[in-house]
Amino acid sequence: MSTLHDFAATSIDGQEVDLSAYKDQVVLVVNTASKCGFTPQYEGLQQLQESYADQGFTVLGFPCDQFGHQEPGDEAEIASFCSTSYGVTFPMFAKIEVNGDGAHPLYQWLKDEQGGLLGGKIKWNFTKFLVGRDGAVIDRYAPTTKPEKLTGDIEKALAG
Repeated sequence: MSTLHDFAATSIDGQEVDLSAYKDQVVLVVNTASKCGFTPQYEGLQQLQESYADQGFTVLGFPCDQFGHQEPGDEAEIASFCSTSYGVTFPMFAKIEVNGDGAHPLYQWLKDEQGGLLGGKIKWNFTKFLVGRDGAVIDRYAPTTKPEKLTGDIEKALAG
């Protein structure tokens, strides 16, 4: 069986990141976009990061341009936007695809673990996956689920 820790991804500044670096942490994996109606969720995601980082929690942001061309910028533009507009300090990664033949292997695995309402597809930007310290997916949340609604599940996973 695979876990989050079996994957790697390219950081927003071009470095290869082995996701085993997040072993023993609770992780929230989110596909993001800068020009989406849900973009203000960056604020809530950053609040989660600040509230729980010292307990072993982190948000991982994966920009994606597959939904309505709502992430048109390059990595430098995305990083600048996240930092200046929302004060994002959590790890951001290079732009990826989350659906289709070009989907990043991490997202292929996440969708296999938690299919959601559309079967294996990601419905829109800001779909969230909560992953436990063991690297297994705990739950999947719709784009409409605000980050602050996840606090109970995050606290349970941190305590678990």
